[in-house]
Amino acid sequence: MDLLEKLRSIKARRAKFEPGPAPGATVIERVLGPCEVVVNGRPTLMFGSNNYLGLTLHPDVVAAARDAVAEYGTGTTGSRTANGTLGLHEQLERDLADWFGKRHAIIFSTGYQANLSLIGALCGPDDVILIDSDSHASIYDATRQTASQVVGFRHNSPESLRKKLERLPRGPRNRLVVVEGLYSIRGDVAPLKAIVDVCRANGAYVLVDEAHSLGTYGPNGLGCAEAQGVLEHVDFVIGTFSKSLAGIGGVCVSDHPELGALHFLARAYVFTASGSPSNIASVRAAVRVVRREPGLRDQLWANIRRLRQGLQERGYEIGSTESPIVPILTGDEERTIALWQGLLTEGLYVNLIVPPGCPQDECVLRASCSAAHTPEHLTRALNIFGRVGAELGVTPVALS
Repeated sequence: MDLLEKLRSIKARRAKFEPGPAPGATVIERVLGPCEVVVNGRPTLMFGSNNYLGLTLHPDVVAAARDAVAEYGTGTTGSRTANGTLGLHEQLERDLADWFGKRHAIIFSTGYQANLSLIGALCGPDDVILIDSDSHASIYDATRQTASQVVGFRHNSPESLRKKLERLPRGPRNRLVVVEGLYSIRGDVAPLKAIVDVCRANGAYVLVDEAHSLGTYGPNGLGCAEAQGVLEHVDFVIGTFSKSLAGIGGVCVSDHPELGALHFLARAYVFTASGSPSNIASVRAAVRVVRREPGLRDQLWANIRRLRQGLQERGYEIGSTESPIVPILTGDEERTIALWQGLLTEGLYVNLIVPPGCPQDECVLRASCSAAHTPEHLTRALNIFGRVGAELGVTPVALS
């Protein structure tokens, strides 16, 4: 195959979207608010963002970013192991360790790099990594850069994990189990208590990626491990700044004192520039807001329940798990594309999941809720869902 053939095949797939809008070519021209943007000159409701707590325009978060630019400039121009460690970086690490009640925290320039750095640095040829079959691309990519044996287990199945662990040869090999708290496509939550029990019984370390659940689950917003009462038994927690914390970056927190050695071992950390001052300062401010305003989570969950109820009343089939991610199970690719384009044309943006991002005939539209969605936003969105779904024959009625 020619080197560029794979690109030609992707380009050919884009023809399925013609003459309407296409993902990747849908440009947000202006931001009107945390949940309203302008696309193709039209005000559009944003129900496809990971801005779960609505903090992207929070005055404290914006002010912190603005002040940091004025004081530190626009970038660090170096990695954390060179000239790229500012007091801001270490302050944020202390803030995050304190929030989680863990001894150590290390931050990364992106959430993607957090998984690459931790898994890549920890695991070698004498180790085994066991991952949930629905794991995020960053987890799969992290395992590919190691020489470790990689074993997949059935999605959200502690029993499948137990069998895989028990079948491994006995010996001194380390075992690292990697799962997510909240899975990003279908919005389902991992049974972490059962998974942690299996890992402890079989001498395995546990890493939980709380990218989509940080800020949204648990009495302190620490994620699904906190919500299920197992945070103290998880060896490594990965968090992401680009969702509830309204910035860019990632973090690993742990009680293992060896975590600090990642500063020198993790290639994805050592050989990339550190987070910009404005971004790090804004994330610190977002953490403070999340910790002092638990009512944001209450509002988010009220909005989740209203959106789910409204979609079901209009005849949509949605995922069974109640979470900030509301998957609309559409199945057929052509019908899914038509629905996505119809919603966008009417002023409603959601995320489109089609092959190769999912199996054939298991296409999904992914709606995301935010604490910043108002009752009027939800009413408008549900009216558009009802009208467009009925016009395309996806739902039986145009309930308004």
